[in-house]
Amino acid sequence: MKFCRRCGKELPDSARFCSYCGARVEAPKWEEFQVAADDLVGRVKELIREGNIRRIVVRNEGGRTLLEIPVTVGVIGALFAPYLAALGAVAAMATRCTIAVERK
Repeated sequence: MKFCRRCGKELPDSARFCSYCGARVEAPKWEEFQVAADDLVGRVKELIREGNIRRIVVRNEGGRTLLEIPVTVGVIGALFAPYLAALGAVAAMATRCTIAVERK
């Protein structure tokens, strides 16, 4: 199932427009990067500075999700500090990570 980005209502997978508010339903565009754990925090900061990201998912070598970060206009500065601390902990546990990025 999909969810409308504007009103949050649940929609069928085949929907092209939201039947509640009329917003266009687009499939998210995902990109993946392989990084060493040492470069994880720096690479995530770099991706956030690009400014065209909705969500960042960090996975371990086995594909298990370790951390999911919603990147919105409100998640900057001090609000983002706990995520960076969690990324540091993730980097200490893993040797290589995959960063999956949902772009706008």
